[in-house]
Amino acid sequence: MYSFWLSFLATRQLPWTFRPAMTWGRLAVDPAFVNALKNTLLILVVQVPIMIALATVLAVLLNSSLLRARGLMRFAFFAPVVVGEVAYAAVFRLMFTADRGIVNKVLEAAGLPSVDWFSNPTAAMALIIMAVTWRWAGYNAIIILSGLQSIPDDVYEAATLDRVTPLRQFLFITLPLLRPVILFCVVLSVIGTMQLFTEPFLITNRGGPGGATETLGLFLYRQGFTVLNFGYASAVAYTIAALAVVISLLNLWLGRERA
Repeated sequence: MYSFWLSFLATRQLPWTFRPAMTWGRLAVDPAFVNALKNTLLILVVQVPIMIALATVLAVLLNSSLLRARGLMRFAFFAPVVVGEVAYAAVFRLMFTADRGIVNKVLEAAGLPSVDWFSNPTAAMALIIMAVTWRWAGYNAIIILSGLQSIPDDVYEAATLDRVTPLRQFLFITLPLLRPVILFCVVLSVIGTMQLFTEPFLITNRGGPGGATETLGLFLYRQGFTVLNFGYASAVAYTIAALAVVISLLNLWLGRERA
C-alpha cells in the first residue's frame, strides 16, 4: 500500500509533496513512457503468438511415438529456461555481432548482406523477439505437452475408425481440447512480456539503439534505480500490473467466448 501512496508523490525533491499530476498525469504525455509502451505491445502482439504456435508444434513432436529419446529432447527444449540470464544474453550478443557473429557469417555464406543487429532499430527488435522466443518456447511446449498427454487415446482411436485425417484430428480434436492449456500459456506470456527486462537490458544494451527496444520493465528500472524518481516509478509499476491484468482477462474472456 505504501508504494501505491508513493505513486501520488513528487519525490525528486524534499520534502515529498502530493502531486499526482507529476506521476499519474505524466504517463500520458511522457514520450519515453509512450515509446516503452509501444515497444512492449509490439513484442506482445508479434512474439507471443509466434512462440505459442511454435510451442504447440514442439509439444506435438515431443508427444509423437515416432520420436526417439523423448526424455532427452524434452530436457533439451526446457534447458534454455534454466540457463543463467547473463550467460544466455552474452551468447546471443556474440552470435549476432556484426563482424564476428555466426548469424552474419551464415547470411554472407548464403549470399545475403550482413545485418547490424545492434544499430538497426528493426533488427534490434527482431533480435529481442528471437531471444525471448528461444528462451520460453520450450517451457511453454512442456506445459502444452502435459495437456496433450491428458487427452484420452480412445478419442483419437474413434476418429481414426471414422477415417478422420491426422490434420483434421489436430484441428478439430487436439486444438479445442488444448484451449485451456494454451490460454494458460498465453496469460503467463502476457505477464512475462509486460515486465520484460533482461533481454533489452543485456542484449541490446539497455534498450538500444536510441530506445528502440526499451520496454516497460526497463523504463520502470530507469525511473526507480537510475533517475531515483520513486513516485513516478511506482505509478509506472501499477500501470504495468493493471495492463497485464486487463490483457490477461481479455484473453480469458475471448477464450471462453470461442469455447
